[in-house]
Amino acid sequence: MPELPEVETIVRDLRPRLVGRTIERATLSHDDVLRGVTRRRLSSRLRGAAIERVSRRAKHAVIATTAGRLIIQPGMTGSLIVYDRPLDADEARYAVLRAPLDDGAELVYRDVRRLGTILLLDEAGWTDYDAALGPEPLDPGFTADAFAASLSRSRQAIKKVLMDQRYVVGVGNIYANEALFAAGIDPSRPANGVREDEYRRLHGEVRRILKAAIRSKGTTFRDYRTGTGERGGFQLALNVYGREGERCVTCGTRLSGTHTIDGRATVFCHRCQG
Repeated sequence: MPELPEVETIVRDLRPRLVGRTIERATLSHDDVLRGVTRRRLSSRLRGAAIERVSRRAKHAVIATTAGRLIIQPGMTGSLIVYDRPLDADEARYAVLRAPLDDGAELVYRDVRRLGTILLLDEAGWTDYDAALGPEPLDPGFTADAFAASLSRSRQAIKKVLMDQRYVVGVGNIYANEALFAAGIDPSRPANGVREDEYRRLHGEVRRILKAAIRSKGTTFRDYRTGTGERGGFQLALNVYGREGERCVTCGTRLSGTHTIDGRATVFCHRCQG
């Protein structure tokens, strides 16, 4: 699933293309991506809606319109792109949401396996939705002390807590693996057993890695594309994720892998993260 750097990249690409534009109409090919809104209501509300702001919250693209906030969380195979040309047959086949704009372009949410979600929220709904999410890791106010105070409340494995959107948002499997390796912390350690100095180091590495991934326009292994349809480049800088059995870039030890921590692929170095 696209994480903070990928969605931030998409939003930055879309913002200059969408703000100030009007949605002429909106059509949906499938209902199973919708949450809390029907196809008919989504289409009727978005018709003629002006786009005021485009931002990111956690792993969600937030398109604020005069009809409410359109929230799109791209799934593992989702992409959100503005097209200046007609879609080809493959693009049209998997286009879940299509929204032609008043300048002749078209906003398209494409999702091969339809694992993403689409919501349309009024201000009260958005306030509740936003309140259920944890703090942003790149927010200047989310200090190392606040980071430690939030995550250390849990007895679960630090990797699992780091990916829990109630404690801190936007960090998924890729960047949790990378940050824990960079900080030298065993991903299976209970969060309440991580020392204060380790939390400070982890806080710094989370922020450093997320910023570096944004500069590289995210990580592409297969489906993720930027808001202009390009591949990300951070996969070239990964030290552990996807490298089980290869040599550690720091000490040369073969990297280990497990699915026992949270059911996802965790790759780590026994020596560097002991």
